[in-house]
Amino acid sequence: MTASPINPDENRRPIKNPGDEMLTLQEACRFLRVAEGTLRYWRHLGCGPRSFKIGRHVRYWRADLVLWLSEQTRRPQGPD
Repeated sequence: MTASPINPDENRRPIKNPGDEMLTLQEACRFLRVAEGTLRYWRHLGCGPRSFKIGRHVRYWRADLVLWLSEQTRRPQGPD
């Protein structure tokens, strides 16, 4: 069995991909530059970025936010 690489600067925690960073609801809102109510509403509708719960707390993987944003740029734009 092989061990994960160790980063001595992070109290011997495994090195992780920056895209694998777990974000809180507020951090995800800052990343997406949307209001918290907007992200909650998108989550309710099922049209926002993928999220998950840890206990009662909603979390987002940064990589999922980036993927969702890139998907939004490929959607056809309707007339405004």
